[in-house]
Amino acid sequence: MADEAEDRLGLAEAGPHYHGHRDRLRARFRDAGADAVTDYELLELVLFRALPRRDVKPLAKALIARFGSFAEVIAAPPQRLAEMPGLGDAAITELKIVQAAAQRLARGELRRRTVLSSWSAVLDYCRTAMAFADKEQFRILFLDKRNQLIADEVQQVGTVDHTPVYPREVVKRALELSATAVILVHNHPTH
Repeated sequence: MADEAEDRLGLAEAGPHYHGHRDRLRARFRDAGADAVTDYELLELVLFRALPRRDVKPLAKALIARFGSFAEVIAAPPQRLAEMPGLGDAAITELKIVQAAAQRLARGELRRRTVLSSWSAVLDYCRTAMAFADKEQFRILFLDKRNQLIADEVQQVGTVDHTPVYPREVVKRALELSATAVILVHNHPTH
């Protein structure tokens, strides 16, 4: 009798709320796009591959709480990610693959069009290329006469607060690439 009442009310054997969560989240992403998911849900989608038999929602939320955003989690140094309970080598590798893909995608777009023709375009590019770096970098963006990026090279990597630069090497490389302009970029990860 009680089972019949539960059936009529739709309460019988519904299972835990997280059953089918992965499929529903993937479907929402597929059907509505990236803007339809939050940062932690996008992080869940990445973690699904590395942690196939685990509820990753709590881990995704904890990562966002610790690092601040999807971008900051993806760009966090592997050593800091390893400090998170439940985040092993496989999951850290997945996060670093996403970071590498995002960086390569950003560089690929730059090769197809003139994007460094304004100060804001340079800033946007540098934020993508150097976001959340944990060491100082001295990068050189080599441009052609149309302000198209020929090469983006990390010339030096320093410590947390220091990186050397050698003008002779900058000029030598610019001549090798036949660059007509260079943009020198330096970050301050401690700020």
